Amino acid sequence: MQNITADQVENLKIDPDKCVEWVTHSFSLKNESQLPAKMSVHPVGNDFFTTMPCLLPPSIGYFGVKIVSRILGRTPALKSDLLLYDSQSGKLLALINCDWITAMRTGAVATLAIKTFRRSQAKKYSFIGLGSTARATLLCLLSSSPDENFSIYLFRYKDQAEKFISYFEGYRNVSFKVVDTIPELVSGADVLVSCITDAQGLLVEDKNLFKRGVLVIPVHTRGFQNCDLFFDKVFADDTNHVKGFKNFSQFRSFNEISNVLLGKCSGRESDDERILSYNIGLGLHDVYFAAKIYDILK
Repeated sequence: MQNITADQVENLKIDPDKCVEWVTHSFSLKNESQLPAKMSVHPVGNDFFTTMPCLLPPSIGYFGVKIVSRILGRTPALKSDLLLYDSQSGKLLALINCDWITAMRTGAVATLAIKTFRRSQAKKYSFIGLGSTARATLLCLLSSSPDENFSIYLFRYKDQAEKFISYFEGYRNVSFKVVDTIPELVSGADVLVSCITDAQGLLVEDKNLFKRGVLVIPVHTRGFQNCDLFFDKVFADDTNHVKGFKNFSQFRSFNEISNVLLGKCSGRESDDERILSYNIGLGLHDVYFAAKIYDILK
């Protein structure tokens, strides 16, 4: 069994646009894969262990399970590892540090959602919550669209915006503007990406700030429950992830992004549709990324 460390994964220097390619292909495998719902247990307080299993199709031949845990007082508090098996022999192949995989597959899925559901001629892209997930999202977006120029609005919080801009100083297809209020961030936005992990209540209480044609991507799902009720369409990475939402039965239209990618249903049908894209995170992507990394290193 290989023990694949975080440094080994990062030293592969996998291109962000390759990550977008991987999530796109793995979505096409969703109906052929066995993908049980993730399960969480809680030792104490807000501590948790979450397991995310996935059996990839026989043609690929891997089974994996990611274990995500958050334990208060541990350093780091949030950690993720993945066990990868040969699904035919049952042999345990590798224990893989999954921190890079989690960040990059999350950013790649958000980028895929942007490219799939944004309105034509989208100009204003707004980001709130400027940590590693937002960086991964913009990395994937810029790298997979080198011929597009992006105007990115950032919500100011402490010195996050300045650090975020510095991180992307080598990219020539992006410009930034930092704003101090939610109305400045949301008004006129064609795409709104929220990577806030803990929102208390609604982030945008005035629904009139959401222009017609806006795409909202709440990466960590919180803060946009009001959009559930009046947006024209809602898409998710998996029905089981959202069917327990309080407003699920009141979605005007719902489907999975994989069905759009496979041509089984329509995505955006006009530039006036307001679209909400929930992507909670699939073990499918984690295991597919882990299999690709294992194949490179073996």
